[in-house]
Amino acid sequence: MLRKFKMLAVSAVALAALTVGAAAQQEPIKIGFSMALTGPLAANGKQALLGAKIWEEETNKKGGLNGRQVKLVYYDDQSNPSTVPGIYTKLLDVDKVDLVVGPYATAMIAPAMPVVIPKNKTFVTLFGLAVNEKFKYPRYFSMIPSGPDTKPSFTSGFFEVAAKQNPKPQTVALAWSDLEFSKNACEGARDNIKKGGFKIVYDKSYPGNTTDFTPIVRAVQAANPDMFVICSYPLDSVGMVNSINELGYKPKMVGGAMVGLQATVFKTRLGPALNGIINYETWVPSQANAATNDFLKIYQSRAGAEGVDPLGYYLGTWGYAYLEVLGEAIKGTKGIDDAKLADWLSKNTAKTILGDMKFGKGGEWAKSGMMQVQYHSIKGNAVDQFKGMDTQTVVAGPAGVKTGNVIYPYEKAKQ
Repeated sequence: MLRKFKMLAVSAVALAALTVGAAAQQEPIKIGFSMALTGPLAANGKQALLGAKIWEEETNKKGGLNGRQVKLVYYDDQSNPSTVPGIYTKLLDVDKVDLVVGPYATAMIAPAMPVVIPKNKTFVTLFGLAVNEKFKYPRYFSMIPSGPDTKPSFTSGFFEVAAKQNPKPQTVALAWSDLEFSKNACEGARDNIKKGGFKIVYDKSYPGNTTDFTPIVRAVQAANPDMFVICSYPLDSVGMVNSINELGYKPKMVGGAMVGLQATVFKTRLGPALNGIINYETWVPSQANAATNDFLKIYQSRAGAEGVDPLGYYLGTWGYAYLEVLGEAIKGTKGIDDAKLADWLSKNTAKTILGDMKFGKGGEWAKSGMMQVQYHSIKGNAVDQFKGMDTQTVVAGPAGVKTGNVIYPYEKAKQ
């Protein structure tokens, strides 16, 4: 009897261990991040979140990753860099998430790095410009198509277009916010200016909380450059475009690295004031494939109820794709070990709704996918005119993406 009792006890312990192990296997993979859901970056952050949520739902419908469901754990960083370290500390130490991905935007990603690095977490981030240049963290992977030459990529196409004009424009004015992205982008613009043999006649920053851009545009106008390059965050971009139009300022080319103009909310707000602007872009509808169209159909059907960008071209698609990249690594390694995930991402090509993506040195893209588009033919403020390519032309970018030629000078596109 004693021997039978011992055998039963051993069997019970073994069964309990198996049950606990099976339950552990069924626990969802928790992925944590912060996102700008309020504040000046919210127009982009909210569409990125909807893209991420659609990825979560679609992945779970297909059975999850390696037999486990996925669960997103996220908090609003309020577009405020000072909130980010606390959020990532909570995610890792209190919420005990399995993995983390980045917030949106350079200024938000940078303060997360000192929290993530000591934990040795693989970190796929969303639209950070040259963040890892300072940290040199081997488990960092940047979801932004700037390629290996990060800082110049935002304006390289702008100056390529300028160099082809006859007569070639000669002088440049630079205006930039004193925030991280803008500083980096205009640093890259100076490299392009030097390479192209152009001359800088104005180069000044402005505080990140600036609301009146008329004095800046007047000062640039007084310098009389052929080209006006602006490196700005969303609300700055809107303010600059409005001031340029209100003052009737017409340089030969204007634009460059203006965040925000890609979002439908700002396109509809500015309307015809956008005509003639040449600015960076990361994806356009002419690049769509079946997977992109399937995603956009779901996204756009939910955008109204979610109160987000109605089209989702800019950050909706990328919010889905950057989690898709992490998911590919999880499937490829058959687990969630950060060291193995980072190794897989550094060596393999990830398939996403936006195409194949390969990371190179410093976790940046192996090849650039950045474009410059010119806005034109915009009439009124209706959303539908921004659905395809009727009001924008890709004037520079990787081979095969150009859709037309620039309208030059800027004044002609205003007519």
